[in-house]
Amino acid sequence: MGLDLGYASLVGDREAAGAQGRRGRRRLSVDERRDELIEAALDLFSRRPPEEISIDDVAAAAGASRALVYHYFGGKQELYVAALRSAAAQLGELLKPPTEGSPLQRLALSLKRYFDFVEDHAPGYLAMLRGGPASRSGELGEIVESVRAILLNRILKEMGLEDPSPVLRITLRSWMAGVETAALDWLENKDMPRDELEALLVDQNIVLLHNAAQRDPAVMAVFNDLAAQEQ
Repeated sequence: MGLDLGYASLVGDREAAGAQGRRGRRRLSVDERRDELIEAALDLFSRRPPEEISIDDVAAAAGASRALVYHYFGGKQELYVAALRSAAAQLGELLKPPTEGSPLQRLALSLKRYFDFVEDHAPGYLAMLRGGPASRSGELGEIVESVRAILLNRILKEMGLEDPSPVLRITLRSWMAGVETAALDWLENKDMPRDELEALLVDQNIVLLHNAAQRDPAVMAVFNDLAAQEQ
C-alpha cells in the first residue's frame, strides 16, 4: 500500500509539474507545494463550510492530483488543521499592534482588522470557534487558544505590563470572549452596521476596565494612564 501511494504521489508530482510547465510556472519546492495546497484549502474554507469541502475540491483548486494532497497531508483532517494554523498565523500578523494614534484609536484599528478577517474568512472562522473535523483530536482548541494567548499578550504589551493582576487578566479575557461572541452573532444576523459594532466593543472595553479599576488599584493606574494618553 505504501508503494502504491508513493508511486501515485510521484505521478501526482509529475502531473502537477507538467501543468505548471504548461502555464509557464517554475517547479515548486516541497515547502512551496505544501503552502500552495494550504492556500487553496484556506480559500475554499473561507467560502464554504469545511464539511462541504473534499480532498478532490482542494486538489482541483490547486491544480494538483488527489494523490498529491494525500501525500502531503494524509487526509482531510490534517489539511484542515494546517489551513486553520495558516489562518491563525495570518490573523496574528494582522493584529500586530499599530504604532500610531492614541490607545483607543489603536484598539479601534485592531478591531477593524479583526473584523476584516472575520468577514473575509466567515465559514472558516465559524468552524474554528464552533468546532469542526479537527476538534476531535484537540488540535482545533490548541489553535484557538494560541491565538487568544497571542492577542492577550499583545494587549498587555500595549499597556506596558508583563504580569497582570488577576482582575485585569480576567477582565481582558472576558472582553476578548465578548468580541468573539459578537463576531459570531454578526456573521449570523448582520443586522447592525459593522462600524457601529466595532465602536460598541471599544466602549465595552472602556466600561469593563473602569469597573475593574474600582476593585484593583493596579487596574486603576492602568486606566488612568490610558485616559491621560487620550487627552
